[in-house]
Formats: sequence, C-alpha cells, structure tokens
Amino acid sequence: MSVDEAVVIAPGETPEPASTAKLTSKEAPKTHNRIATAVVIIMSILWALPVFGFLVTSLRSKAQAEGSGWWTVFVHPALTFSNYIDVLFHGGANIQGGGLFPYAMNSLAIAIPATIIPILVASMAAYSLSWVRFKSADTVYFIIFGLQVVPLQMSLVPLLQLYSHGAHIGGFLIFPNLNLHGSIAEVWISHTMFSLPLAVFLLYNFISQLPNELIEAARVDGASYLFIYRRVVMPLSMPAIASFTIFQFLWVWNDLLIGLTFSAKSASAQPLTVQLQQLSGTFGSHIELLTAGGFVSIIIPMIVFFSLQRYFVRGLLAGSVKG
Repeated sequence: MSVDEAVVIAPGETPEPASTAKLTSKEAPKTHNRIATAVVIIMSILWALPVFGFLVTSLRSKAQAEGSGWWTVFVHPALTFSNYIDVLFHGGANIQGGGLFPYAMNSLAIAIPATIIPILVASMAAYSLSWVRFKSADTVYFIIFGLQVVPLQMSLVPLLQLYSHGAHIGGFLIFPNLNLHGSIAEVWISHTMFSLPLAVFLLYNFISQLPNELIEAARVDGASYLFIYRRVVMPLSMPAIASFTIFQFLWVWNDLLIGLTFSAKSASAQPLTVQLQQLSGTFGSHIELLTAGGFVSIIIPMIVFFSLQRYFVRGLLAGSVKG
C-alpha cells in the first residue's frame, strides 16, 4: 500500500471498504446536479407557461378568448391566424392606417440607426480614450460617465423645443432649427444621444483591457490609428459590441416614452409600440388582437437575440477580469 492510500484506523473501528467511500464521493455531485437540473426545469416551465397561454390566446377568436380560459384549447382545439392578418394588414380596435405592418417598419427604421450609430461613435470614442492618449482624456471619460446620471425624462421637453425652434441666446443662434418635428429622424436621433454615454462606458471597459502587445505590434509595423481600430480593435471587441447591440436594439424597439413624445403629432412616424397600446380598445375588449400584436412585436427582437446570443455571456463579462 502506498502512502497516499494509507488509512488511519482507530482501535476498535472496522475499516470502511474503499469501494463504498468512492461511491459516496461520486454520488454527491450527481445528486447536486440533479437538483440543479430540476430547479432549472421548473423555473423554465413557470416562465414559459404564461407565454404559451399568451400565444394560444392570440390564435383564438374573440368569443373564445372572452368566454373561456386558454387551457380549454386542449379539450376544444380551434385555432386561427385571422387575428394576425387583421392586426398586421387590416387594422383593428383603434389602430390607425390599416394595420401594424407600416409601424413595424417604422420601428425598424428607428431601431437600426439608433443601434448602429451609437456603436460606431462609442467604439471610436472608447478606442481614443483607451489607446490614443491625449491631454485631459480621463476628464473627458468621467464627464461622459457622469452624463448617465441625467434622467432621460428631464431631457425630453428641452430636446423637443430644440428640434422645433433651435437654440438662441438673445439674438445669437447657437443651434439651428432642423425641421425634424414629427419625423422618424427625430426619434432615432434622440435614442442615439441618450444611449451614447452608456455605450462609451461599456465599450471602454472592454477595449481598455485588450492586450497591449497587439496594439504595440501594429504600431511598430507602421499601422495608423484608423487601421488599428478597423483591423485590431473592432474584431476583438465583437463580444462587447454584440452584447450592447442586443440591449440597445431591445431598448429602442420596446420604447414607448420617446416614441410617443417625439411622434405624437405625426402618426406616419410612430413606432410599433405607440400603435400597440391602441389595440386593447375600451376596457381591454380586444384581448385577442392585443395578444396577436404582442407576438408580432417580439418576433424581430427574438431573431436579434438568438443571432447574437453566443457573444452575450462574453460581452456581459467585458472588462470584469484584468489581463
């Protein structure tokens, strides 16, 4: 018997068989894994059950949705896609313009630039603050970080006045009137401005932790700052960029406050969420249309999330570990 296998046995004790000890040590992790798996399964079912009921209600007629619970579909299955057709193309309840499809296109026209532009601007700013050192770079970073403290709600009315009338001090023009009132550009520009401080903060944490050797090697080879940004920083920053893309797209797509504030007077520029609130009708009398419209509104965010989810966990840990 080797030293590692030696067992100290007290007088009068019966040695426990080695096979029993090994079996006990192997069964403990298996028991914990089974409990964890059971908890995850139960939580997944509890989360998915209301969503499933939401989906079933969207596939039932008005009389069925109001007359019985969604679970009765298992006894009397009668599903229809007419709610989706009505919501998308024919309108319903108080929807303007004959359906949600044009407003879904408006949401895309708002969400795409309001996601891409902050990523480009913030990534360049984060790269400059991290690797293109200049005087007062830390001060600029802390000012950008401090802008996150400003409540969004406090900025809506001044920003609305800025779009409508410009900015003047006495008779001196500071900011011209851009004539954007009631347009889609007014909505996505607002989303872009509100998201930039957080975008710079998140991407700075990741880009500043990139290996110094890579940046120095590119500089030794004669690469310009723009070349390093395009060929080194951007590819290595994809986890953080993808993570922010998911958050930003979902925030813009699901936003109601900014869309309602800046497009209230122009129905043609309203996003999907503004019209979706009209679907419930009086006292929620169109629950079948509301659920169908709800599922229409989550299709594109689900596509974006599942397309980028492999980067999601890595992006959440951006900048959390040094080196």
